[in-house]
Amino acid sequence: MHKPTIQDVARRAGVGVGTVSRVLNNHSAVRDSTRDSVLGAIAELNYTPNPHARRIAGGKSYTISVLLPVVTTEFYVRLLDGLEHAFQEARYDVAIFPLLDRSRLERYLGSHTLAYQADGLVMATYNLTQMFQSGTGVRPYSGPSVLVDAYAEGVDCAYMDNLLGGRLAGQYASELSEGQRSGGGGEGGGEGEGGHLYAIWVETELDQLFTTRVFDDRRSGFLEAVGQAGGQVRGEYTSSFDSLAARNVAAQLLDDAVLPATVFASADLLAGALLDEAQARGVAVGQELKVIGFDDQPWAQGRGLTTLHQPVEAMGYEAAQLLLARLSGEEGPPRARRFEPRLIVRASSGG
Repeated sequence: MHKPTIQDVARRAGVGVGTVSRVLNNHSAVRDSTRDSVLGAIAELNYTPNPHARRIAGGKSYTISVLLPVVTTEFYVRLLDGLEHAFQEARYDVAIFPLLDRSRLERYLGSHTLAYQADGLVMATYNLTQMFQSGTGVRPYSGPSVLVDAYAEGVDCAYMDNLLGGRLAGQYASELSEGQRSGGGGEGGGEGEGGHLYAIWVETELDQLFTTRVFDDRRSGFLEAVGQAGGQVRGEYTSSFDSLAARNVAAQLLDDAVLPATVFASADLLAGALLDEAQARGVAVGQELKVIGFDDQPWAQGRGLTTLHQPVEAMGYEAAQLLLARLSGEEGPPRARRFEPRLIVRASSGG
């Protein structure tokens, strides 16, 4: 049986081979009607491009490198879903490079590694643009790049307004704390003693090399809102993105806490560990202990976790679109796409 070729697609659509190629490459210089005709011919013929031939003919790798801290957390799985969805639509492959330490970064960014052979680069959460400057010992990356889950001037980026998210959490936590103080109850729960505020933060450095504003912004926004409400945080704790470490920190917090209390955990992973520890101790979540998370992971609704929802997949998809536009020849100043989190109230805060 004859396998359809790009020439067959061109004849069926009534266009040149070059036009079919531009449609396959998601080039912006194709009219919508022409694009529809070509895509219709591709579907009718069940045509599958030859990726090897495509790379040779175009002089491109049709691969995007994605540098991200880890691949094992739910947040980054969701972020990759959004990125890959957009890149697959444009027929680009994705190469994932998790950053764990300086030596791994330097190996990835070596002049002959796959990370540099890609047509574009996505940097997630950590702003690594300074690593591409001369004098750092790392060869500058000359291709188009985009930041996702991070903001910086001078580079395309899609980011979450974490400062706003922290403020929303702080405002709500202050309301809960005031309600607990008014209601009293619990150990040390008399007027002026109950409803203490606590917070758990995520470590913001990776191997003392990469810094991120994500959790710093959440903390700044939270403390700002609490201060404006006339409150204060009784205790602050820090944990890594590790389930065992999070559970240990949750245990330490509950050992120290005066109930009733409200806790803001700056990531759902930390909030989930606190829910587990509270359940093991028989602490009434939503009454003695009110918990607020951040992320709205897929399991959060089932566990009744009050949290800040952030559209992670949409943020990843938009970051990919920014990069694809550059790959299609778009020029102009850097563009920033801002996403806003929103509070979802559930049972863990008494909602």
